[in-house]
Amino acid sequence: MPNGGILPPPGTYFDSTTYFYNARIGGGRSTQLGGNVIADAKVNLVADFVTGLWVVPTPILGGNVAFGLVLPFGEPAVQAGVLLNGPLINQALGRPVGASVRDATFNAGDPILSSSIGWHAGNWHWKLASALSIPAGAYEPGQLSNVALNRYVGDFSAGLSYLDPTLGMDLSVVAGLTLNGRNPATRYETGDEFHLDVSATKYLTRELSVGVIASHYQQITGDSGTGARLGPFKGRVTAVGGTIGLTVPVGEIPVSARVKVLREVEVENRFQGTIGFLQVSFPLGVPPTPSSEPRSLAARP
Repeated sequence: MPNGGILPPPGTYFDSTTYFYNARIGGGRSTQLGGNVIADAKVNLVADFVTGLWVVPTPILGGNVAFGLVLPFGEPAVQAGVLLNGPLINQALGRPVGASVRDATFNAGDPILSSSIGWHAGNWHWKLASALSIPAGAYEPGQLSNVALNRYVGDFSAGLSYLDPTLGMDLSVVAGLTLNGRNPATRYETGDEFHLDVSATKYLTRELSVGVIASHYQQITGDSGTGARLGPFKGRVTAVGGTIGLTVPVGEIPVSARVKVLREVEVENRFQGTIGFLQVSFPLGVPPTPSSEPRSLAARP
């Protein structure tokens, strides 16, 4: 995504990213949520990811090092036209039957710890990052509406950005690998996943930018475990869209806002719909931003 290879200068930052997802899986196709097998389902998810980021003042290995903590929370609204099997049926009736069900619960997700290291050389910026999702959220076993995943998730990624301040162009690519653990409540182990994000952004002014973005997700190993009633169920999603960013001063603090919207255009074994992000970030304490860089970079965790 924009600035995907760039770490901000040393300092402390706050970021709030609200995630919107409206999608469905129709055509008689089935999927699993919370151990339940459902079909003809719709999801309308609004979740917020609150992030604190500390970029260490002392360079390490010639680069900037950062540590972060992400706290997610939200309310997924899931409606299944057909509930085929799983805890919601079995708890009530003791046997699988066809049924329709809706679930919407506000809950906290699993906390995420992150670390990254980034380097700069002229217009080139690159970084390595890792994140660990810890199953400590408010997971409700057997329910459809959960922000928490109730499993350990490790993600490792590399980002590269070419930022030309003279032309006001940012070209970025981020590739990563996600390693999924087992959900003990559902006895379901999600397969490992590869993800790739690319973007091209033009700064119309020092404060305003627009761009195009694309994302690809590919599950590289199948789902497993005794709870995987649909077998390996390997998924794939490709999405394309656009973004607009704006930085405005609030007193002495540069506050950056960015909107991203993507449409999933090619999907296998997953919901298909529209993704939206609203990101607001600002520094809590940083040194002055070099005048050669767009000011929005200094406020982006």
